[in-house]
Amino acid sequence: MKIYFRLLSFAKPIEKFAIPYIIATLLAVFFNTFNFTLLTPLLNTLFATKDASASTALIKTSASSFDLLAKFNHYVDYSIVHNGKLETLQIVCSVILASVILGNLFRYLSQRFMEDLRVHTLLNLRKKVFNNIMDLNIGYFNNERKGDIMSKVSSDVQVVQYTVTNTLQVLFKEPIQLIFFVVVLLSISVKLTLFSLLVIPVSGLIISKIVKRLKAQATEAHESFAKMIGFLDEALSGIKIIKAFNSTPAIKDKFHQENEFYSNLNRKMARRQQLASPVSQSLGILVVVFIVLYGGGLVISGSKEFSPAQFIMYIAIFSQVMQPVKAISDSFSGIHSGIAAGERVLALIDTKPDFENKSDAIEIAGFKESLTLDNVYFNYGTNEVLKGINIKITKGQTVALVGPSGGGKSTLMDLLPRFHDPKSGTVRIDGLDYKDITAESLRSQMGIVNQESFLFNDTIFNNIAFARPDATQEEVTAAAKIANAHEFVVKQENGYHTFVGDRGNRLSGGQRQRICIARAVLANPPIMLLDEATSALDTESEKLVQEALNNLMQNRTSIVIAHRLSTIQHANVIAVIDQGQVKEMGSHTELIAHNGLYKRLIDMQAFTD
Repeated sequence: MKIYFRLLSFAKPIEKFAIPYIIATLLAVFFNTFNFTLLTPLLNTLFATKDASASTALIKTSASSFDLLAKFNHYVDYSIVHNGKLETLQIVCSVILASVILGNLFRYLSQRFMEDLRVHTLLNLRKKVFNNIMDLNIGYFNNERKGDIMSKVSSDVQVVQYTVTNTLQVLFKEPIQLIFFVVVLLSISVKLTLFSLLVIPVSGLIISKIVKRLKAQATEAHESFAKMIGFLDEALSGIKIIKAFNSTPAIKDKFHQENEFYSNLNRKMARRQQLASPVSQSLGILVVVFIVLYGGGLVISGSKEFSPAQFIMYIAIFSQVMQPVKAISDSFSGIHSGIAAGERVLALIDTKPDFENKSDAIEIAGFKESLTLDNVYFNYGTNEVLKGINIKITKGQTVALVGPSGGGKSTLMDLLPRFHDPKSGTVRIDGLDYKDITAESLRSQMGIVNQESFLFNDTIFNNIAFARPDATQEEVTAAAKIANAHEFVVKQENGYHTFVGDRGNRLSGGQRQRICIARAVLANPPIMLLDEATSALDTESEKLVQEALNNLMQNRTSIVIAHRLSTIQHANVIAVIDQGQVKEMGSHTELIAHNGLYKRLIDMQAFTD
């Protein structure tokens, strides 16, 4: 229940919806019960005898605990005697019609208020989940399956929403309805009612045994669905590779196996849930049969305990008693799935970032002097990636990071915008420890162009203006010209308002990269981080992109990871990184003269070219 009440907290301010819902539900339950009690005056009117006084006395005695109904029954008997059966029937039918209309009106209002609560809860829950995902550090996404995260945000949240609100609705409305029915039944016959209601605890015990394993199965089902979403995401992202290697049958088989497992789980869960309803209904019918035999015998024998009309009303109401019992049992079987989904969603909400801004962190307004890495160590799990890195990057310099693959260059680059924190050592900007400043103000000083040129499924204009949504057309065009992108953009079908497709797949690699560079140009940061921005391009595109990068780096501090060493020979400082350590550092000329690792890399690339 702790998880349930925590999920319910996302409905705040719940009183805004709960108070009108409670009022509307109470009125709906009252009129729904009143509709059944009107069977007695209706039957009395239809089958009334000339001697109405006896039935009136009987009604007064037996129905005194339900005063409103007693008075109405007395009035009906009085009307039959003095106004006739036809006029009385018209009055009774008018009351029934009014009661039914009011009952349905308040039922509609209660459902409307509950739907508002459901939508409000879903809004808050999805907002909280997505906000927390966006606040998590980059390292979290390296360790989690994207399909699992997507499943939690979409499917699991939806399950939680319906389970929480539906259960809330059932656990309030149905017990109230049950109480109203029981009060009327007790007013007719206490002895018969107490015996009849034994079916409720017996039914609850049997149903609890039936749904015992539902929560474990629901957890498995949610995890299986997350795997399928992951398979689908991978298949769509890697469709070219799948087709190229003729692996379509294998991918289909992988998905179908998980799909079959998920379907079988759902089938087992459905069978358990569906078994609860016939069990409760069968028990209810068994008791109704006993009531008919016992109560009918009393009526036939002429007992004064209740009249024939009241007995028919009793049977009609008791037949409805099992409806709230069934709804409550169904909600308990359904809540297991919701709690299982809720645990997964709350686990995502409870995931904390590896680091957060300190409460007294300051904001920096610019970059004035230098970036410094002082004896920095970094691990991925138990794997030590960086070992004692010492680098100082002075404002205005171009610093190139080179070395064999897997040496730690990209990891070092990720430390600069504080995507990760080092295990030990210090990273500083203008002498300030990264931990003492806000990550947002730090990143506002940096622009990033990665090896993978990522574009959003939006227009070229909006992709360039991503960091500055208020940018004008002139500013976006100017940035595109600097990035050598304007010429191909204006040739597109809708120019700057052309949609680039999923991840920019309607553009070539070189075009995507130049759009990314234009995005960085428009942001106009003092520090540029370029992670092998030309490594995946053909020669012609590389030339255009490299020219755009040179334009971008003018009058800026630049840190570059180079694929082609010929492109960074003009760098002020070249740091050669291998096995997580800075092996050499200096200018191109100095490193060539040193005749070390850098010289060997230059010679190998020259030989390859």
